Amino acid sequence: MPVIVKYILIFFVSMVPIIELRGAVPIGIAWGLNEYVTLAICIVGNMVPVPFIYLFARKILEWGSKLKHGSGLFKWILQKGEKAGKKLTANSKKSGAFIALMLFVGIPLPGTGAWTGTLAASMLDFDSKKTSIAVMCGVLMAGTIMFVISLLAKVGITSIFDLFH
Repeated sequence: MPVIVKYILIFFVSMVPIIELRGAVPIGIAWGLNEYVTLAICIVGNMVPVPFIYLFARKILEWGSKLKHGSGLFKWILQKGEKAGKKLTANSKKSGAFIALMLFVGIPLPGTGAWTGTLAASMLDFDSKKTSIAVMCGVLMAGTIMFVISLLAKVGITSIFDLFH
Protein backbone atom coordinates (compact mmCIF):
# COMPACT_ATOMS: atom_id res chain seq x y z
CA MET A 1 0.00 0.00 0.00
CA PRO A 2 1.45 3.42 -0.91
CA VAL A 3 2.59 5.60 1.99
CA ILE A 4 0.19 8.41 1.09
CA VAL A 5 -2.74 5.97 1.31
CA LYS A 6 -1.59 4.92 4.78
CA TYR A 7 -1.48 8.55 5.90
CA ILE A 8 -4.97 9.13 4.49
CA LEU A 9 -6.24 6.02 6.28
CA ILE A 10 -4.87 7.05 9.68
CA PHE A 11 -6.35 10.52 9.14
CA PHE A 12 -9.80 8.97 8.70
CA VAL A 13 -9.32 6.39 11.46
CA SER A 14 -8.56 9.23 13.86
CA MET A 15 -12.01 10.69 13.05
CA VAL A 16 -13.87 7.51 13.98
CA PRO A 17 -15.68 7.63 17.33
CA ILE A 18 -14.24 5.43 20.08
CA ILE A 19 -11.09 4.63 18.03
CA GLU A 20 -9.98 8.23 17.38
CA LEU A 21 -6.25 8.98 17.55
CA ARG A 22 -5.90 6.42 20.34
CA GLY A 23 -6.09 3.77 17.65
CA ALA A 24 -4.74 5.70 14.69
CA VAL A 25 -1.36 6.66 16.23
CA PRO A 26 -0.38 3.04 17.03
CA ILE A 27 -1.55 1.93 13.59
CA GLY A 28 0.57 4.56 11.84
CA ILE A 29 3.64 3.77 13.91
CA ALA A 30 3.14 0.02 13.42
CA TRP A 31 2.98 0.64 9.65
CA GLY A 32 6.40 2.28 9.87
CA LEU A 33 5.19 5.77 9.02
CA ASN A 34 7.13 8.78 10.25
CA GLU A 35 6.14 9.06 13.91
CA TYR A 36 5.90 12.85 14.03
CA VAL A 37 3.94 13.14 10.79
CA THR A 38 1.64 10.37 12.03
CA LEU A 39 1.01 12.21 15.30
CA ALA A 40 0.31 15.51 13.52
CA ILE A 41 -2.08 13.91 11.01
CA CYS A 42 -3.92 12.05 13.76
CA ILE A 43 -4.32 15.20 15.88
CA VAL A 44 -5.78 17.11 12.94
CA GLY A 45 -8.03 14.18 12.01
CA ASN A 46 -9.26 13.83 15.59
CA MET A 47 -10.10 17.54 15.78
CA VAL A 48 -11.94 17.83 12.44
CA PRO A 49 -15.27 16.45 13.77
CA VAL A 50 -15.25 18.54 16.98
CA PRO A 51 -17.12 21.64 15.72
CA PHE A 52 -19.70 19.48 13.96
CA ILE A 53 -20.23 17.35 17.07
CA TYR A 54 -20.63 20.45 19.20
CA LEU A 55 -23.10 22.12 16.82
CA PHE A 56 -25.15 19.21 15.51
CA ALA A 57 -24.72 15.93 17.44
CA ARG A 58 -27.11 16.70 20.26
CA LYS A 59 -29.86 17.80 17.85
CA ILE A 60 -29.40 14.76 15.61
CA LEU A 61 -29.36 12.36 18.57
CA GLU A 62 -32.51 13.88 20.08
CA TRP A 63 -34.24 13.65 16.70
CA GLY A 64 -33.05 10.05 16.17
CA SER A 65 -34.14 8.93 19.63
CA LYS A 66 -37.75 9.76 18.66
CA LEU A 67 -37.75 7.57 15.54
CA LYS A 68 -40.02 4.57 15.40
CA HIS A 69 -37.21 2.27 14.20
CA GLY A 70 -33.54 2.45 15.08
CA SER A 71 -33.95 4.82 18.01
CA GLY A 72 -32.04 2.49 20.35
CA LEU A 73 -28.62 3.49 19.05
CA PHE A 74 -29.47 7.19 19.26
CA LYS A 75 -30.77 6.74 22.82
CA TRP A 76 -27.65 4.79 23.80
CA ILE A 77 -25.35 7.54 22.50
CA LEU A 78 -27.44 10.21 24.23
CA GLN A 79 -27.22 8.28 27.51
CA LYS A 80 -23.46 7.95 27.06
CA GLY A 81 -23.20 11.72 26.48
CA GLU A 82 -25.39 12.46 29.49
CA LYS A 83 -23.36 10.10 31.67
CA ALA A 84 -20.13 11.76 30.52
CA GLY A 85 -21.74 15.13 31.17
CA LYS A 86 -22.56 14.16 34.75
CA LYS A 87 -19.00 12.94 35.24
CA LEU A 88 -17.65 16.18 33.79
CA THR A 89 -19.95 18.23 36.03
CA ALA A 90 -18.79 16.36 39.13
CA ASN A 91 -15.14 16.75 38.15
CA SER A 92 -15.57 20.39 37.15
CA LYS A 93 -16.69 21.29 40.67
CA LYS A 94 -13.29 20.11 41.86
CA SER A 95 -11.01 21.41 39.12
CA GLY A 96 -13.03 23.66 36.85
CA ALA A 97 -14.87 22.77 33.67
CA PHE A 98 -11.93 23.46 31.35
CA ILE A 99 -9.48 21.20 33.22
CA ALA A 100 -12.11 18.49 33.74
CA LEU A 101 -12.95 18.42 30.02
CA MET A 102 -9.28 18.47 29.02
CA LEU A 103 -8.48 15.53 31.33
CA PHE A 104 -11.59 13.63 30.24
CA VAL A 105 -10.50 13.87 26.61
CA GLY A 106 -6.78 13.52 27.31
CA ILE A 107 -6.65 10.34 29.35
CA PRO A 108 -6.87 7.56 26.76
CA LEU A 109 -9.41 5.23 28.33
CA PRO A 110 -12.40 3.54 26.72
CA GLY A 111 -15.40 5.86 26.56
CA THR A 112 -13.39 9.06 26.73
CA GLY A 113 -12.07 11.17 23.88
CA ALA A 114 -12.88 14.11 21.65
CA TRP A 115 -16.24 12.73 20.51
CA THR A 116 -17.61 11.93 23.96
CA GLY A 117 -16.08 14.99 25.59
CA THR A 118 -17.45 17.36 22.96
CA LEU A 119 -20.88 15.73 23.07
CA ALA A 120 -20.94 16.00 26.87
CA ALA A 121 -19.81 19.63 26.73
CA SER A 122 -22.52 20.49 24.20
CA MET A 123 -25.16 18.77 26.35
CA LEU A 124 -24.02 20.87 29.30
CA ASP A 125 -24.02 24.04 27.17
CA PHE A 126 -20.32 24.69 27.75
CA ASP A 127 -18.91 27.65 25.83
CA SER A 128 -17.98 26.48 22.30
CA LYS A 129 -14.62 28.28 22.21
CA LYS A 130 -13.55 26.96 25.62
CA THR A 131 -14.80 23.51 24.65
CA SER A 132 -12.71 23.53 21.46
CA ILE A 133 -9.58 24.65 23.30
CA ALA A 134 -10.06 22.13 26.14
CA VAL A 135 -10.69 19.31 23.65
CA MET A 136 -7.62 20.34 21.62
CA CYS A 137 -5.47 20.28 24.78
CA GLY A 138 -6.93 16.88 25.66
CA VAL A 139 -6.28 15.53 22.15
CA LEU A 140 -2.67 16.75 22.38
CA MET A 141 -2.36 15.03 25.75
CA ALA A 142 -3.88 11.76 24.51
CA GLY A 143 -1.78 11.94 21.35
CA THR A 144 1.40 12.38 23.36
CA ILE A 145 0.52 9.46 25.65
CA MET A 146 -0.28 7.17 22.71
CA PHE A 147 2.83 8.37 20.86
CA VAL A 148 5.10 7.43 23.79
CA ILE A 149 3.37 4.09 24.39
CA SER A 150 3.55 3.25 20.67
CA LEU A 151 7.24 4.13 20.46
CA LEU A 152 8.00 2.05 23.55
CA ALA A 153 6.10 -0.88 22.05
CA LYS A 154 7.93 -0.42 18.75
CA VAL A 155 11.33 -0.79 20.42
CA GLY A 156 10.10 -3.81 22.36
CA ILE A 157 9.47 -2.32 25.77
CA THR A 158 6.22 -3.99 26.75
CA SER A 159 6.46 -3.30 30.46
CA ILE A 160 7.76 -0.43 32.57
CA PHE A 161 9.89 -3.06 34.29
CA ASP A 162 11.73 -3.72 31.00
CA LEU A 163 13.23 -0.25 31.36
CA PHE A 164 15.17 -1.35 34.45
CA HIS A 165 16.64 -4.64 33.15
